[in-house]
Amino acid sequence: MIDTAANTPAWVLLFMGIYALAAAIGELRAPGFWARMVGELNQSRALQFLTGLLCIVLGAAIYLTNPWNPSDWMSVVVALLGGWIVIEGALILAFGDLFMKFAARLMGAASMLWAGLSALIGVAAIIAALLRL
Repeated sequence: MIDTAANTPAWVLLFMGIYALAAAIGELRAPGFWARMVGELNQSRALQFLTGLLCIVLGAAIYLTNPWNPSDWMSVVVALLGGWIVIEGALILAFGDLFMKFAARLMGAASMLWAGLSALIGVAAIIAALLRL
């Protein structure tokens, strides 16, 4: 494998896949973990601020380091994910209380469904990345 900038989207997707799979396993092992986390974020403006800031920094790093190639689906997906993470961070900073209430309602009683979906997305991202690398 020759490591080039063209491999950057695959590396980002690999690590995002590991994150999604690990988070899903955490929720499936201890149901309610995500709901408690959102509840704690909902109670703390300081945690909301730090979470929003971290999202903006990570999203910007992903977006800016990803080489833009509109003919490469993986490059487009990674750019969109980086951009979405920045938007999510800005929403958390500007509307943290409302955003966290929305997140809590969105998760609701379907946390196992979201965890399963996260696991599937994580495995798919890992496989896609490894096929590229």
